[in-house]
Amino acid sequence: MASRSIIITGGAGFIGSHVVRLFVKKYPEYRIINLDKLTYAGNLDNLKDIQDCPNYRFVKGDICDYEMVRALMAEEHVDGIIHLAAETHVDRSIVDPFEFARTNVMGTLALLQAARQYWESLPERYEGKLFYHISTDEVYGALELDCPDGRDCGFSAHKVYGTEFFREENKYNPHSPYSAAKASSDHFVRAFHDTYGMPVVVTNCSNNYGPYQFPEKLIPLFIINIRHRKPLPVYGKGQNVRDWLYVEDHARAIDLIFHEGKVAETYNIGGFNEWKNIDLIKVLVSTVDRLLGRAEGEDMGLITYVTDRAGHDLRYAIDSRKLRDELGWHPSLQFEEGIEKTVRWYLDHQDWLDNVTSGEYQKYYDKMYNNR
Repeated sequence: MASRSIIITGGAGFIGSHVVRLFVKKYPEYRIINLDKLTYAGNLDNLKDIQDCPNYRFVKGDICDYEMVRALMAEEHVDGIIHLAAETHVDRSIVDPFEFARTNVMGTLALLQAARQYWESLPERYEGKLFYHISTDEVYGALELDCPDGRDCGFSAHKVYGTEFFREENKYNPHSPYSAAKASSDHFVRAFHDTYGMPVVVTNCSNNYGPYQFPEKLIPLFIINIRHRKPLPVYGKGQNVRDWLYVEDHARAIDLIFHEGKVAETYNIGGFNEWKNIDLIKVLVSTVDRLLGRAEGEDMGLITYVTDRAGHDLRYAIDSRKLRDELGWHPSLQFEEGIEKTVRWYLDHQDWLDNVTSGEYQKYYDKMYNNR
């Protein structure tokens, strides 16, 4: 019998697939169950390299289905949940906030209740159990851009654009339907600890980038557009600032916190790696051009400015010193190295991109699973 049995929700998505791969390969003695609804952002091609591993199981299912989740937990004797499944794209949340409330709030609540009911039915109850909830820095709201030209941050070779950072004790102040739904789910997780004694941990992470990210997000979308010389639409003047973290560093942090984090604690995960959108886009243009053998910066003319997004927060910046000081985590890659790896991956995986952008993978999954 496996030493641990862990459900990872949203494991066919961008961040989730990296976490699943890490756990399956690093812990062959664990049983890893990937629970994913396979929406547009879920793609099992992300996990082809581990799909036949004996300690891995994929289950197609909706986290809102309480009875299914509880039955799965009993069947697999689950003692840990790493919860990544969520609707995440801010623009989509503005168009359809109901779907974000359903998945991010009610889905999290269904998971919590299923875990509580199953774990409380066991003789040992909560001993050796953990509900790990992955959230976002966007729940904190926005920070001031009070250093518009940037200054030395003291933690890396890059600049910071303000004097304040998101810390674990910051009050929540979400500004979009997406961040409001994530904030609500965070509150439910903490409430289950306070009310029922469920062992939980919450992490709030900055923007991730890297392989297998669905190409609606800035970095993969712009890599594709630069390659095909399509316009690069920049919101407003491109002055919005984000803190970027390579996805594999996030997966390592999740692994560390799952095993060594303190119950009922919150940990912020970030890279002290702030970039204005326009500066990041210029780095992407230069990198893609160079790797394609074009004159570096040749495609800067593709940058176009469009009307800013409603409720567009000016600056996010994570203070991850608690995680560094208490558990010893720090990012392994400098941003330039991570961007180079990311651009190369997308340029080298045109088949994956074609499959994702065409939507053919969804038709295959619909036929495969709906006919069962």
